[in-house]
Amino acid sequence: MTNRRQFFKGAAGVVFTGCGLIEHSAHAQAPAARRRQVSVGGRRMRTIDIHAHVIIPEATALMGVRTAPNNASVMAAATENDRFGRMDEWGTDMQALSINPTWYAVERDVATKVIDVQNEKLAELCAKYPDRFVAFASVALQFPELAAQQLEVGVKKFNLRGAAIGGHVNGDELSDPKFDPFWKKAEDLGCLVFMHPQGIPELDKRFKGGGGLANTIGNPLETTMFLSHLIFDGTLDRFPGLKICAAHAGGYLPSYSARSDYACVRNPEACKIKKHPTEYLKQLYYDSMVFTPEGLRHLVAECGASQIMIGTDYPFPWSTTTVDHVLTTPGLSDADKRAILGETAAKLLKIVG
Repeated sequence: MTNRRQFFKGAAGVVFTGCGLIEHSAHAQAPAARRRQVSVGGRRMRTIDIHAHVIIPEATALMGVRTAPNNASVMAAATENDRFGRMDEWGTDMQALSINPTWYAVERDVATKVIDVQNEKLAELCAKYPDRFVAFASVALQFPELAAQQLEVGVKKFNLRGAAIGGHVNGDELSDPKFDPFWKKAEDLGCLVFMHPQGIPELDKRFKGGGGLANTIGNPLETTMFLSHLIFDGTLDRFPGLKICAAHAGGYLPSYSARSDYACVRNPEACKIKKHPTEYLKQLYYDSMVFTPEGLRHLVAECGASQIMIGTDYPFPWSTTTVDHVLTTPGLSDADKRAILGETAAKLLKIVG
């Protein structure tokens, strides 16, 4: 997808990256900042960003992609200290790191090597900064049985906290039963699966023109399609214990979910599922990227505050005021704010201490 691969060099063989589109401020080095302390109701909060990106150059090189510091997509002077400076400024104590999958079309041997390198390097980074980072394992979902094994190794060997996946695999919906081995493993492990869209190639023509539409509306649209298939195709019925977090606040689904319920009234034969579609929204999880107080209020009303976690899309400033967004949204109780800012993420990601 246009502007997706935005890389910038960090330490320990890691390059920090984001979703693209907003590039100008990512080139600016973060100012030195005292670590912001966030409190709710007089109680200090550990804030956890569920939506933050990295790239492992050694892994991309295995796929023939060179992460060059002079490339236009690389953010100059961006080191891990710059990342910590931004986190401290914004009031983000920890990030849950994910790598957007670009390897779904890669052959099995290469994909295996890519995943091995990425998960090992992610584990090293988290071990180096245990108070700042946890990470999601990468998996080669084009090979579902292999992906299930990679997830188990990632969680049990490398202490990764779940998996980061795309919204489809080479055009195949992840509700297809062939992906059930992966979903079963994720359910058995009780770990979180973070879904981030990767683009909808068949709509590239429609996305041309102004506005960067492949990202601006394409990302939330893909998220909407991903979740809707999991609901209507019965994946969430087959694996009711799944813990899935959707990027971009669940896309458009929470804002128009009642239409899904009414679709089942109009055409019950197309809705062979165990619950009303809107009921599934309350068992899924979402980042908080809705940008306005009314957007966050509505997301809470539709899905529940316990299902929402802050997400910044770092290093790209889609949500530079994420913490304040939660703190200043009217109508949220202190318990709601604590859940969104970090308590839910800490529980799902098994962050203790």
